[in-house]
Amino acid sequence: MQNSDIEVKCEEVKKIEVKMQAILDNLTKPRGSLGKLEDFCIKLAAIQGKAPPEIHKKGVYVFGGDHGIAQEGVSLYPQEVSFQMAMNMLLGGAGINALANAMNWEVNVVDSGIMVDFPPDEELKKQGAANRLIRAKVGKGTRNFYTESAMTEDELEAALQKGQELADDAVSCGYSMVAIGDLGIGNTSTAAALLIAAGLNADAVIDRGTGIDDKALISKRRIIKEACIRRRPVANPLAIMQELGGYDLAMMSGFILGLDGKGIACILDGFPVTSAAYMAFMQNKKIIDYVFAGHLSKVAGHKVVLDKMGLSPIIALDLHLGEGTGAVIGGYMVELAVNCARNMASFDTADVSGKDVEEKKY
Repeated sequence: MQNSDIEVKCEEVKKIEVKMQAILDNLTKPRGSLGKLEDFCIKLAAIQGKAPPEIHKKGVYVFGGDHGIAQEGVSLYPQEVSFQMAMNMLLGGAGINALANAMNWEVNVVDSGIMVDFPPDEELKKQGAANRLIRAKVGKGTRNFYTESAMTEDELEAALQKGQELADDAVSCGYSMVAIGDLGIGNTSTAAALLIAAGLNADAVIDRGTGIDDKALISKRRIIKEACIRRRPVANPLAIMQELGGYDLAMMSGFILGLDGKGIACILDGFPVTSAAYMAFMQNKKIIDYVFAGHLSKVAGHKVVLDKMGLSPIIALDLHLGEGTGAVIGGYMVELAVNCARNMASFDTADVSGKDVEEKKY
């Protein structure tokens, strides 16, 4: 896109934002009294290119993958739990299912690189699977980046490409908003390694993940730091992901990059998802124009990377489950903002005095 095109696009966005602000100010309420809900509505209007915005369908994509670094004992759980939890999600028994059902999100489980193969669709249906499985497996878990590169250049390219294709899938599904969740034993170690290689402080981004004890946490810190030294990727996101990444996190990055220009808001979940978003951010700073931070996780490194991208979390409930749970709650707050903008009466339509009052906004 040429500079002149970018300037025109920026002017169009500014006009939408001004129009949205005028709509909000004309609702039967004190100006600015809906606080951050108004900010969410203005940002979504800019994403969709219309004021007020609207939300028809919402989908959460939960990217599942196994991570070779788990072989170093960085997690409390064995790797087979990734597949077991993905099956639980397909059958509707996970935390994300309970929350998504309550707030009308469709659940899409993405097999980016889980070690176990899923049964055929007919068998899943017989078992009672009510949610969609997207078969996008690049490989059966990444390699152990403590001893070798996590993936090949071709595997990285495949993961990024599949992520881009899933952005097209979101359009085909008619989603106005998507949330991103994660599922996979060892993924917080991978997420931390990506960020360390990108220049973030190691001690600030390595945390427990699953509830490992203090001894295991000390070991996890040592292993990740040593692995980053051993791999020594150049500070570009593609090399970092190839050396230290996961199929799931790379696919998330491709997904986020693929949403550019599609008019779909993207709600991030916790630490692993946000580390993948940071890899996308390193490639295209524009992603923050259509990305929301769904929540602030209890995982220590989450705030650090959100701050690096200049994103403020919508909610902070000390969640650290993953699966997209914080993202769907945060996204629902955006939907509530839209409902206010579209369903509240205005001073023009309601028999309420005060439209022309000089009011200081605070």
